[in-house]
Amino acid sequence: MNPSRPVANTTATSGPAVTQQRVRPPRPLRPAELQDWLNSRIYHPLSWRLAWALAPTPITPNMVSIFGAAMVVAAGVVYCQPGWPWMALLGLALHLSWHVVDGADGDLARLTGRSGPNGEMVDGLCDYGSHTVVYLLLGWWLQQHVSPWCWIAVVGAGLSRIVQANHYEVQRRQYQWWAYGNPWLRQDDVPITGPGTALARLYLLLGRALAPGGVAVDAAYDRLATDPAGTANARAIARGHARDLLPAWRILGANSRTILLGVAMLAGSPLYYFLFEAVVLNIVLLASIAHASGAARRLEHDFASATTDSVAAR
Repeated sequence: MNPSRPVANTTATSGPAVTQQRVRPPRPLRPAELQDWLNSRIYHPLSWRLAWALAPTPITPNMVSIFGAAMVVAAGVVYCQPGWPWMALLGLALHLSWHVVDGADGDLARLTGRSGPNGEMVDGLCDYGSHTVVYLLLGWWLQQHVSPWCWIAVVGAGLSRIVQANHYEVQRRQYQWWAYGNPWLRQDDVPITGPGTALARLYLLLGRALAPGGVAVDAAYDRLATDPAGTANARAIARGHARDLLPAWRILGANSRTILLGVAMLAGSPLYYFLFEAVVLNIVLLASIAHASGAARRLEHDFASATTDSVAAR
């Protein structure tokens, strides 16, 4: 099912009046290897329903992204309120609900034909910006209730999150390009415009450092995918490497972080989360980068071998 095709309609006639009823198309199924249980069973089905409800309205995908950012900030504000454990539970509920909205902006873009790199950039800016505000709010809370020295952990965790999230997302996005042809910011034929261009370039620069070998694999892919048959072969090879290419440590993803922060707040302090993110998750990051480098070399080798075989067969 292509979610960007025109919305289906059914027509029913009753006397002289003709009414049209929108029929929701089946939810487009994302590749199973990219999904965890929360995404496949809860977040993405709800995101699709929300996007379908918004499709006939003037609401744009960027508006949905901004609303999602507001939800994250609201979660941070609630987390800082007295009234434990109820405020911690409410903050966690708001933060979990953000994942539904975060998926709805992309679904709405596909339903309405508004997909593009600029929307991806706005979505990323909203995600990073809103969570930066949450960290600042929780840092202020720690300053008031624990010690100003806690800012060291807050800043360390915030910088760590930027690096860790970039690594995790770049691994997933480049896999989707190699395996399914889904374009993203790194492809030269996808222009980036607007006030966030510099940040998008910084995102790509950081991703190149944290996803070693990715650009070399892009080049090997391009050498193989010179015609439809070569493209299909390259994508099949990439899908065969899915287990090797995709981050094995889902704890680096946003779903896990939301739950970890909520657990820390229920335990009484966000400091537990910040220390875990700055220490434990950085150890996981280093292991993931080392693995990703080897996975990229293996995929590049298989692309090169397939290219050699293709040339020899001509």
